[in-house]
Amino acid sequence: MTTFAELGVDQDIVDALATKGIIDAFPIQEQTIPLGLPGQDIIGQAKTGTGKTFGFGIPVVQRLGPNPEPGVKVLIVVPTRELAVQVYEDMDMLTSNRPTSVVAIYGGKAYEGQIDQLKAGAQIVVGTPGRLIDLANQRLLDLSNATEVVLDEADKMLDLGFLADIEKIFSKVPPVRHTQLFSATMPGPIVALARRFMSNPIHMRANDPDEGLTQANIKHLVYRAHSLDKDEVIARILQSEGREKAVIFTRTKRAAQKLVDELGDRGFNTAAVHGDMTQEARERSMAAFKAGKKDVLIATDVAARGIDVNDVTHVINHTIPDDEKTYLHRAGRTGRAGKTGIAVTFVDWDDLHKWALINRALEFGQPEPTETYSSSPHLYTDLDIPEGTKGRLVTAPKAVAPRTEKKTDAPADAEGEGGPRRRRRRGAADTAAPGETTPRGEDGAGTHDGAGKEHHDGNAAPRRRRRRRSGGGSSGTPTAPVA
Repeated sequence: MTTFAELGVDQDIVDALATKGIIDAFPIQEQTIPLGLPGQDIIGQAKTGTGKTFGFGIPVVQRLGPNPEPGVKVLIVVPTRELAVQVYEDMDMLTSNRPTSVVAIYGGKAYEGQIDQLKAGAQIVVGTPGRLIDLANQRLLDLSNATEVVLDEADKMLDLGFLADIEKIFSKVPPVRHTQLFSATMPGPIVALARRFMSNPIHMRANDPDEGLTQANIKHLVYRAHSLDKDEVIARILQSEGREKAVIFTRTKRAAQKLVDELGDRGFNTAAVHGDMTQEARERSMAAFKAGKKDVLIATDVAARGIDVNDVTHVINHTIPDDEKTYLHRAGRTGRAGKTGIAVTFVDWDDLHKWALINRALEFGQPEPTETYSSSPHLYTDLDIPEGTKGRLVTAPKAVAPRTEKKTDAPADAEGEGGPRRRRRRGAADTAAPGETTPRGEDGAGTHDGAGKEHHDGNAAPRRRRRRRSGGGSSGTPTAPVA
Protein backbone atom coordinates (compact mmCIF):
# COMPACT_ATOMS: atom_id res chain seq x y z
CA MET A 1 0.00 0.00 0.00
CA THR A 2 1.14 3.56 -0.76
CA THR A 3 0.54 6.33 1.77
CA PHE A 4 -0.72 9.78 0.76
CA ALA A 5 2.51 11.30 2.08
CA GLU A 6 4.47 9.11 -0.34
CA LEU A 7 2.33 10.44 -3.21
CA GLY A 8 3.54 13.98 -2.50
CA VAL A 9 0.38 15.24 -0.78
CA ASP A 10 0.79 18.33 1.45
CA GLN A 11 1.19 17.55 5.14
CA ASP A 12 -1.91 19.47 6.25
CA ILE A 13 -4.05 17.38 3.87
CA VAL A 14 -2.34 14.19 5.05
CA ASP A 15 -3.15 15.21 8.63
CA ALA A 16 -6.80 15.91 7.75
CA LEU A 17 -7.12 12.44 6.22
CA ALA A 18 -5.39 10.85 9.22
CA THR A 19 -8.00 12.28 11.60
CA LYS A 20 -10.51 10.05 9.77
CA GLY A 21 -8.18 7.05 9.90
CA ILE A 22 -7.31 7.31 6.19
CA ILE A 23 -3.60 6.68 5.67
CA ASP A 24 -3.14 4.48 2.58
CA ALA A 25 -4.31 5.36 -0.93
CA PHE A 26 -6.72 3.24 -2.97
CA PRO A 27 -5.66 2.12 -6.48
CA ILE A 28 -7.54 4.90 -8.31
CA GLN A 29 -5.94 7.46 -5.97
CA GLU A 30 -2.46 6.04 -6.55
CA GLN A 31 -2.99 6.46 -10.29
CA THR A 32 -4.67 9.87 -10.45
CA ILE A 33 -3.04 11.96 -7.67
CA PRO A 34 0.53 11.98 -9.10
CA LEU A 35 -0.88 13.06 -12.49
CA GLY A 36 -3.43 15.51 -11.12
CA LEU A 37 -1.02 17.42 -8.90
CA PRO A 38 1.01 18.89 -11.82
CA GLY A 39 -2.19 19.63 -13.80
CA GLN A 40 -2.58 16.72 -16.23
CA ASP A 41 -6.13 16.30 -17.63
CA ILE A 42 -7.47 12.95 -16.47
CA ILE A 43 -10.25 10.57 -17.44
CA GLY A 44 -10.74 8.30 -14.44
CA GLN A 45 -12.84 5.19 -14.98
CA ALA A 46 -13.93 3.83 -11.62
CA LYS A 47 -17.15 2.80 -9.93
CA THR A 48 -18.43 4.50 -6.80
CA GLY A 49 -16.92 3.31 -3.54
CA THR A 50 -13.35 3.12 -4.87
CA GLY A 51 -12.19 6.46 -3.45
CA LYS A 52 -12.34 8.59 -6.60
CA THR A 53 -13.49 11.70 -4.68
CA PHE A 54 -10.07 11.95 -3.03
CA GLY A 55 -8.51 10.98 -6.37
CA PHE A 56 -9.65 14.26 -7.90
CA GLY A 57 -10.23 16.24 -4.68
CA ILE A 58 -6.70 16.13 -3.26
CA PRO A 59 -5.05 17.52 -6.43
CA VAL A 60 -7.47 20.46 -6.76
CA VAL A 61 -7.15 21.40 -3.08
CA GLN A 62 -3.37 21.24 -3.22
CA ARG A 63 -3.19 23.14 -6.54
CA LEU A 64 -5.22 25.99 -4.99
CA GLY A 65 -2.45 26.54 -2.50
CA PRO A 66 -2.56 26.96 1.28
CA ASN A 67 -4.18 30.40 1.24
CA PRO A 68 -6.19 30.97 -1.98
CA GLU A 69 -7.76 34.28 -2.97
CA PRO A 70 -11.54 34.61 -2.46
CA GLY A 71 -13.75 33.63 -5.41
CA VAL A 72 -14.62 30.42 -7.23
CA LYS A 73 -11.48 28.64 -8.44
CA VAL A 74 -12.72 25.02 -8.43
CA LEU A 75 -15.97 23.68 -9.93
CA ILE A 76 -17.04 20.09 -9.24
CA VAL A 77 -20.20 19.06 -11.13
CA VAL A 78 -22.20 16.03 -9.91
CA PRO A 79 -25.49 14.53 -11.15
CA THR A 80 -27.54 14.28 -7.93
CA ARG A 81 -28.21 16.25 -4.76
CA GLU A 82 -27.18 13.34 -2.54
CA LEU A 83 -23.83 13.04 -4.30
CA ALA A 84 -23.35 16.82 -4.02
CA VAL A 85 -23.72 16.56 -0.24
CA GLN A 86 -21.32 13.61 -0.10
CA VAL A 87 -18.62 15.26 -2.22
CA TYR A 88 -19.04 18.52 -0.30
CA GLU A 89 -18.41 16.72 2.99
CA ASP A 90 -15.26 15.06 1.61
CA MET A 91 -13.90 18.34 0.20
CA ASP A 92 -14.72 20.17 3.42
CA MET A 93 -12.71 17.56 5.31
CA LEU A 94 -9.73 17.87 2.95
CA THR A 95 -9.64 21.65 3.49
CA SER A 96 -10.18 21.51 7.27
CA ASN A 97 -6.58 22.62 8.02
CA ARG A 98 -6.52 25.55 5.59
CA PRO A 99 -8.75 28.62 5.06
CA THR A 100 -10.18 27.30 1.79
CA SER A 101 -14.00 27.44 1.79
CA VAL A 102 -16.35 24.92 0.12
CA VAL A 103 -20.00 25.48 -0.82
CA ALA A 104 -22.61 22.99 -2.09
CA ILE A 105 -24.98 24.35 -4.77
CA TYR A 106 -28.04 22.22 -5.55
CA GLY A 107 -31.81 22.39 -5.87
CA GLY A 108 -34.39 21.66 -3.23
CA LYS A 109 -32.89 24.16 -0.77
CA ALA A 110 -33.26 27.90 -0.39
CA TYR A 111 -30.99 30.08 -2.52
CA GLU A 112 -30.08 32.51 0.25
CA GLY A 113 -27.58 30.40 2.19
CA GLN A 114 -25.80 29.26 -0.96
CA ILE A 115 -25.62 32.82 -2.33
CA ASP A 116 -24.29 34.12 1.00
CA GLN A 117 -21.44 31.58 0.90
CA LEU A 118 -20.58 32.58 -2.67
CA LYS A 119 -20.55 36.26 -1.72
CA ALA A 120 -18.30 35.41 1.25
CA GLY A 121 -15.68 34.19 -1.25
CA ALA A 122 -15.97 30.39 -1.37
CA GLN A 123 -13.22 28.97 -3.57
CA ILE A 124 -14.60 25.45 -4.19
CA VAL A 125 -18.12 24.89 -5.56
CA VAL A 126 -19.75 21.44 -5.63
CA GLY A 127 -23.05 21.49 -7.48
CA THR A 128 -25.70 19.96 -9.70
CA PRO A 129 -26.10 21.31 -13.25
CA GLY A 130 -29.52 22.93 -12.94
CA ARG A 131 -28.81 25.11 -9.90
CA LEU A 132 -25.32 25.98 -11.16
CA ILE A 133 -26.68 27.30 -14.47
CA ASP A 134 -29.51 29.10 -12.67
CA LEU A 135 -27.14 31.03 -10.39
CA ALA A 136 -24.68 31.67 -13.21
CA ASN A 137 -27.45 33.13 -15.39
CA GLN A 138 -28.42 35.42 -12.50
CA ARG A 139 -24.77 36.50 -12.28
CA LEU A 140 -24.65 35.26 -8.70
CA LEU A 141 -22.09 32.57 -9.60
CA ASP A 142 -18.97 33.72 -11.42
CA LEU A 143 -17.16 30.83 -13.11
CA SER A 144 -14.76 32.96 -15.17
CA ASN A 145 -11.85 32.12 -12.83
CA ALA A 146 -12.66 28.42 -12.29
CA THR A 147 -9.45 26.91 -13.64
CA GLU A 148 -10.05 23.54 -11.93
CA VAL A 149 -13.10 21.67 -13.32
CA VAL A 150 -14.24 18.16 -12.36
CA LEU A 151 -17.13 16.16 -13.85
CA ASP A 152 -18.03 13.34 -11.46
CA GLU A 153 -20.17 10.35 -12.57
CA ALA A 154 -20.43 11.63 -16.11
CA ASP A 155 -22.32 8.52 -17.24
CA LYS A 156 -25.09 9.28 -14.74
CA MET A 157 -25.29 12.84 -16.08
CA LEU A 158 -25.77 11.36 -19.54
CA ASP A 159 -28.53 9.07 -18.23
CA LEU A 160 -30.31 12.03 -16.60
CA GLY A 161 -30.13 14.18 -19.75
CA PHE A 162 -27.62 16.73 -18.42
CA LEU A 163 -25.30 16.69 -21.43
CA ALA A 164 -26.62 20.00 -22.83
CA ASP A 165 -26.28 21.59 -19.39
CA ILE A 166 -22.67 20.42 -19.17
CA GLU A 167 -21.92 22.15 -22.46
CA LYS A 168 -23.45 25.38 -21.11
CA ILE A 169 -21.30 25.13 -17.98
CA PHE A 170 -18.13 24.63 -20.02
CA SER A 171 -18.97 27.78 -21.97
CA LYS A 172 -18.78 29.76 -18.70
CA VAL A 173 -15.36 28.51 -17.48
CA PRO A 174 -11.95 29.60 -18.81
CA PRO A 175 -10.76 27.87 -21.99
CA VAL A 176 -7.39 27.15 -20.36
CA ARG A 177 -8.03 24.99 -17.31
CA HIS A 178 -7.26 21.69 -15.59
CA THR A 179 -10.12 19.26 -16.29
CA GLN A 180 -10.83 15.87 -14.72
CA LEU A 181 -13.69 13.55 -15.74
CA PHE A 182 -14.74 10.48 -13.78
CA SER A 183 -17.21 7.86 -14.96
CA ALA A 184 -18.00 4.22 -14.19
CA THR A 185 -18.57 3.51 -17.89
CA MET A 186 -17.44 5.23 -21.08
CA PRO A 187 -20.33 5.39 -23.58
CA GLY A 188 -19.77 7.20 -26.88
CA PRO A 189 -21.24 10.59 -25.86
CA ILE A 190 -18.94 10.74 -22.80
CA VAL A 191 -15.89 9.96 -24.94
CA ALA A 192 -16.96 12.71 -27.35
CA LEU A 193 -17.41 15.11 -24.43
CA ALA A 194 -13.90 14.35 -23.20
CA ARG A 195 -12.38 14.91 -26.64
CA ARG A 196 -14.18 18.23 -27.00
CA PHE A 197 -13.51 19.78 -23.62
CA MET A 198 -10.27 18.19 -22.42
CA SER A 199 -6.64 18.69 -23.45
CA ASN A 200 -4.70 15.49 -24.15
CA PRO A 201 -6.30 13.58 -21.27
CA ILE A 202 -4.77 10.41 -19.87
CA HIS A 203 -7.30 7.61 -19.40
CA MET A 204 -6.87 5.85 -16.04
CA ARG A 205 -8.95 2.69 -15.62
CA ALA A 206 -9.33 1.32 -12.13
CA ASN A 207 -12.75 -0.31 -12.18
CA ASP A 208 -11.87 -3.75 -13.55
CA PRO A 209 -9.72 -5.00 -10.64
CA ASP A 210 -11.83 -3.11 -8.11
CA GLU A 211 -15.01 -4.48 -9.60
CA GLY A 212 -13.70 -8.01 -9.24
CA LEU A 213 -12.55 -7.33 -5.68
CA THR A 214 -15.92 -5.80 -4.78
CA GLN A 215 -17.82 -8.74 -6.22
CA ALA A 216 -15.63 -11.13 -4.24
CA ASN A 217 -16.39 -9.17 -1.08
CA ILE A 218 -20.16 -9.28 -1.58
CA LYS A 219 -22.33 -12.36 -1.09
CA HIS A 220 -25.23 -12.20 -3.56
CA LEU A 221 -28.50 -13.94 -2.65
CA VAL A 222 -31.48 -13.97 -5.02
CA TYR A 223 -34.90 -15.09 -3.77
CA ARG A 224 -38.30 -15.45 -5.40
CA ALA A 225 -40.52 -14.22 -2.57
CA HIS A 226 -44.26 -13.73 -2.25
CA SER A 227 -45.22 -10.07 -2.03
CA LEU A 228 -47.39 -10.62 1.07
CA ASP A 229 -44.51 -12.36 2.88
CA LYS A 230 -41.74 -9.99 1.79
CA ASP A 231 -41.90 -7.62 4.78
CA GLU A 232 -41.71 -10.56 7.18
CA VAL A 233 -38.66 -11.93 5.36
CA ILE A 234 -36.95 -8.53 5.47
CA ALA A 235 -37.68 -8.14 9.19
CA ARG A 236 -35.98 -11.48 9.87
CA ILE A 237 -32.99 -10.62 7.67
CA LEU A 238 -32.53 -7.42 9.68
CA GLN A 239 -31.93 -9.62 12.72
CA SER A 240 -29.03 -11.51 11.11
CA GLU A 241 -25.90 -12.08 13.18
CA GLY A 242 -23.35 -9.33 12.56
CA ARG A 243 -25.81 -7.03 10.82
CA GLU A 244 -24.80 -3.40 11.19
CA LYS A 245 -26.32 -0.81 8.87
CA ALA A 246 -28.68 -1.91 6.12
CA VAL A 247 -29.97 -0.19 2.99
CA ILE A 248 -33.26 -1.33 1.43
CA PHE A 249 -34.10 -0.20 -2.11
CA THR A 250 -37.68 0.07 -3.36
CA ARG A 251 -38.98 0.84 -6.84
CA THR A 252 -41.45 3.58 -5.86
CA LYS A 253 -41.71 6.40 -3.34
CA ARG A 254 -44.98 4.98 -2.01
CA ALA A 255 -43.43 1.56 -1.42
CA ALA A 256 -40.52 3.19 0.42
CA GLN A 257 -42.76 5.10 2.83
CA LYS A 258 -45.01 2.07 3.36
CA LEU A 259 -41.98 -0.03 4.29
CA VAL A 260 -40.72 2.68 6.66
CA ASP A 261 -44.05 2.60 8.49
CA GLU A 262 -44.20 -1.20 8.51
CA LEU A 263 -40.69 -1.78 9.83
CA GLY A 264 -41.04 1.08 12.30
CA ASP A 265 -44.18 -0.59 13.66
CA ARG A 266 -42.17 -3.82 14.02
CA GLY A 267 -39.63 -1.99 16.19
CA PHE A 268 -36.81 -1.23 13.74
CA ASN A 269 -34.96 2.08 13.71
CA THR A 270 -35.68 3.23 10.16
CA ALA A 271 -35.08 6.31 8.03
CA ALA A 272 -36.15 7.08 4.47
CA VAL A 273 -34.83 8.91 1.42
CA HIS A 274 -37.25 9.30 -1.47
CA GLY A 275 -38.62 11.89 -3.84
CA ASP A 276 -41.73 12.80 -1.83
CA MET A 277 -39.54 14.16 0.97
CA THR A 278 -38.13 17.67 1.09
CA GLN A 279 -34.40 18.03 0.56
CA GLU A 280 -33.95 18.99 4.22
CA ALA A 281 -35.79 15.85 5.36
CA ARG A 282 -33.69 13.67 3.06
CA GLU A 283 -30.48 15.20 4.42
CA ARG A 284 -31.66 14.67 8.00
CA SER A 285 -32.33 11.01 7.24
CA MET A 286 -28.92 10.54 5.64
CA ALA A 287 -27.18 12.30 8.54
CA ALA A 288 -29.00 10.13 11.09
CA PHE A 289 -28.05 7.01 9.13
CA LYS A 290 -24.38 7.98 8.82
CA ALA A 291 -24.21 8.89 12.51
CA GLY A 292 -25.72 5.54 13.51
CA LYS A 293 -28.88 7.04 15.04
CA LYS A 294 -30.80 5.04 12.43
CA ASP A 295 -29.47 1.69 11.22
CA VAL A 296 -31.94 0.90 8.42
CA LEU A 297 -32.22 3.25 5.42
CA ILE A 298 -35.06 2.74 2.94
CA ALA A 299 -34.43 4.47 -0.36
CA THR A 300 -35.42 4.76 -3.97
CA ASP A 301 -32.71 4.86 -6.64
CA VAL A 302 -32.58 8.66 -6.44
CA ALA A 303 -30.36 8.24 -3.37
CA ALA A 304 -28.21 5.33 -4.49
CA ARG A 305 -25.14 7.32 -5.51
CA GLY A 306 -25.18 9.50 -2.41
CA ILE A 307 -24.93 6.68 0.12
CA ASP A 308 -21.25 6.49 0.95
CA VAL A 309 -21.18 4.74 4.32
CA ASN A 310 -18.46 2.19 5.01
CA ASP A 311 -20.27 0.10 7.64
CA VAL A 312 -23.26 -1.00 5.54
CA THR A 313 -23.31 -4.78 5.88
CA HIS A 314 -26.58 -5.57 4.07
CA VAL A 315 -28.24 -4.25 0.92
CA ILE A 316 -31.76 -5.53 0.23
CA ASN A 317 -33.50 -5.03 -3.10
CA HIS A 318 -37.18 -5.00 -2.10
CA THR A 319 -37.91 -4.97 -5.83
CA ILE A 320 -35.44 -6.02 -8.50
CA PRO A 321 -33.71 -3.15 -10.36
CA ASP A 322 -34.37 -2.69 -14.07
CA ASP A 323 -30.86 -3.48 -15.32
CA GLU A 324 -27.42 -4.72 -14.31
CA LYS A 325 -25.95 -1.21 -13.95
CA THR A 326 -28.55 -0.24 -11.37
CA TYR A 327 -28.03 -3.57 -9.64
CA LEU A 328 -24.29 -2.92 -9.32
CA HIS A 329 -24.85 0.62 -8.04
CA ARG A 330 -27.28 -0.66 -5.39
CA ALA A 331 -25.16 -3.63 -4.34
CA GLY A 332 -22.12 -1.35 -4.26
CA ARG A 333 -23.45 0.36 -1.12
CA THR A 334 -22.05 -2.61 0.80
CA GLY A 335 -18.63 -4.25 0.60
CA ARG A 336 -17.00 -0.81 0.46
CA ALA A 337 -13.39 -0.03 1.26
CA GLY A 338 -12.47 -3.71 1.08
CA LYS A 339 -15.04 -4.87 3.66
CA THR A 340 -17.46 -7.75 3.15
CA GLY A 341 -21.17 -7.35 2.55
CA ILE A 342 -24.39 -9.14 1.63
CA ALA A 343 -26.78 -8.20 -1.19
CA VAL A 344 -30.24 -9.79 -1.11
CA THR A 345 -32.57 -9.38 -4.08
CA PHE A 346 -36.27 -10.28 -4.18
CA VAL A 347 -37.67 -11.20 -7.58
CA ASP A 348 -41.43 -11.12 -8.10
CA TRP A 349 -43.04 -13.59 -10.49
CA ASP A 350 -43.65 -10.81 -13.02
CA ASP A 351 -39.99 -9.75 -12.90
CA LEU A 352 -38.30 -13.09 -13.64
CA HIS A 353 -37.35 -11.81 -17.10
CA LYS A 354 -35.46 -8.89 -15.51
CA TRP A 355 -33.45 -11.25 -13.36
CA ALA A 356 -32.64 -13.39 -16.41
CA LEU A 357 -31.10 -10.34 -18.11
CA ILE A 358 -29.14 -9.27 -15.01
CA ASN A 359 -27.95 -12.82 -14.36
CA ARG A 360 -26.69 -13.14 -17.93
CA ALA A 361 -25.04 -9.70 -17.99
CA LEU A 362 -23.21 -10.18 -14.67
CA GLU A 363 -22.57 -13.92 -15.16
CA PHE A 364 -23.96 -14.90 -11.77
CA GLY A 365 -24.79 -18.41 -12.94
CA GLN A 366 -28.14 -18.47 -11.11
CA PRO A 367 -30.85 -18.38 -13.78
CA GLU A 368 -33.62 -19.34 -11.32
CA PRO A 369 -34.07 -17.40 -8.04
CA THR A 370 -34.59 -19.65 -5.03
CA GLU A 371 -38.24 -19.82 -3.92
CA THR A 372 -38.16 -18.43 -0.39
CA TYR A 373 -40.60 -17.83 2.45
CA SER A 374 -40.10 -16.38 5.93
CA SER A 375 -40.18 -19.93 7.29
CA SER A 376 -37.71 -21.39 4.76
CA PRO A 377 -34.77 -23.11 6.54
CA HIS A 378 -32.27 -21.90 3.90
CA LEU A 379 -33.14 -18.27 4.68
CA TYR A 380 -31.82 -18.75 8.23
CA THR A 381 -28.65 -20.56 7.15
CA ASP A 382 -27.90 -18.27 4.17
CA LEU A 383 -28.05 -15.13 6.31
CA ASP A 384 -27.01 -16.43 9.73
CA ILE A 385 -30.38 -15.60 11.31
CA PRO A 386 -30.76 -16.99 14.85
CA GLU A 387 -33.17 -19.92 15.08
CA GLY A 388 -36.64 -18.93 16.24
CA THR A 389 -36.35 -15.31 15.04
CA LYS A 390 -39.69 -13.69 14.19
CA GLY A 391 -40.43 -10.56 12.19
CA ARG A 392 -41.05 -8.25 15.13
CA LEU A 393 -38.57 -7.06 17.73
CA VAL A 394 -39.56 -8.10 21.25
CA THR A 395 -38.99 -4.65 22.71
CA ALA A 396 -41.01 -2.59 20.25
CA PRO A 397 -42.81 0.31 21.96
CA LYS A 398 -43.84 1.88 18.66
CA ALA A 399 -46.77 -0.52 18.23
CA VAL A 400 -48.44 0.81 21.39
CA ALA A 401 -47.81 4.56 21.31
CA PRO A 402 -50.09 5.52 18.38
CA ARG A 403 -53.12 3.76 19.91
CA THR A 404 -52.59 5.57 23.22
CA GLU A 405 -52.45 8.94 21.44
CA LYS A 406 -55.67 8.24 19.54
CA LYS A 407 -57.55 7.42 22.75
CA THR A 408 -56.39 10.68 24.31
CA ASP A 409 -57.34 12.75 21.28
CA ALA A 410 -60.70 11.13 20.44
CA PRO A 411 -62.95 13.09 22.87
CA ALA A 412 -61.75 16.38 21.39
CA ASP A 413 -63.47 15.50 18.11
CA ALA A 414 -66.82 14.60 19.71
CA GLU A 415 -69.62 17.13 19.61
CA GLY A 416 -71.85 18.07 22.58
CA GLU A 417 -69.24 19.10 25.17
CA GLY A 418 -69.57 22.36 27.12
CA GLY A 419 -68.29 25.56 25.52
CA PRO A 420 -65.12 26.39 27.52
CA ARG A 421 -64.16 22.74 27.90
CA ARG A 422 -64.68 22.15 24.21
CA ARG A 423 -62.35 24.96 23.30
CA ARG A 424 -59.61 23.69 25.60
CA ARG A 425 -59.85 20.14 24.26
CA ARG A 426 -59.88 21.36 20.68
CA GLY A 427 -56.69 23.31 21.31
CA ALA A 428 -55.04 20.20 22.75
CA ALA A 429 -56.05 18.19 19.70
CA ASP A 430 -54.66 20.82 17.35
CA THR A 431 -51.36 20.68 19.19
CA ALA A 432 -51.20 16.89 19.10
CA ALA A 433 -52.11 16.45 15.46
CA PRO A 434 -48.72 17.22 13.89
CA GLY A 435 -46.89 14.75 16.08
CA GLU A 436 -49.45 12.12 15.34
CA THR A 437 -49.12 12.50 11.58
CA THR A 438 -45.36 12.95 11.36
CA PRO A 439 -44.48 9.24 10.95
CA ARG A 440 -46.67 9.10 7.81
CA GLY A 441 -44.52 11.61 5.93
CA GLU A 442 -40.98 12.55 6.88
CA ASP A 443 -41.01 15.61 4.68
CA GLY A 444 -43.71 17.25 6.76
CA ALA A 445 -46.48 16.85 4.19
CA GLY A 446 -48.46 14.57 6.48
CA THR A 447 -48.10 17.03 9.34
CA HIS A 448 -49.47 19.86 7.26
CA ASP A 449 -52.47 17.85 6.09
CA GLY A 450 -53.21 16.50 9.54
CA ALA A 451 -53.07 19.94 11.14
CA GLY A 452 -55.28 21.38 8.45
CA LYS A 453 -57.91 18.71 9.00
CA GLU A 454 -58.05 19.30 12.73
CA HIS A 455 -58.38 23.02 12.18
CA HIS A 456 -61.33 22.53 9.84
CA ASP A 457 -63.24 20.19 12.18
CA GLY A 458 -62.63 22.48 15.11
CA ASN A 459 -64.16 25.46 13.32
CA ALA A 460 -67.26 23.56 12.19
CA ALA A 461 -68.40 22.27 15.58
CA PRO A 462 -68.78 25.61 17.43
CA ARG A 463 -70.93 27.05 14.61
CA ARG A 464 -73.41 24.22 14.96
CA ARG A 465 -73.45 24.56 18.72
CA ARG A 466 -74.14 28.29 18.56
CA ARG A 467 -77.05 27.84 16.14
CA ARG A 468 -78.61 25.14 18.30
CA ARG A 469 -78.28 27.24 21.44
CA SER A 470 -79.88 30.27 19.80
CA GLY A 471 -82.84 28.07 18.96
CA GLY A 472 -83.05 26.80 22.52
CA GLY A 473 -82.23 23.21 21.55
CA SER A 474 -80.59 20.59 23.78
CA SER A 475 -76.82 20.19 23.56
CA GLY A 476 -76.75 16.57 24.58
CA THR A 477 -77.09 14.47 21.37
CA PRO A 478 -73.96 14.38 19.15
CA THR A 479 -75.85 13.07 16.10
CA ALA A 480 -78.75 15.53 16.11
CA PRO A 481 -79.20 17.25 12.73
CA VAL A 482 -78.31 20.92 12.52
CA ALA A 483 -81.34 23.15 12.06
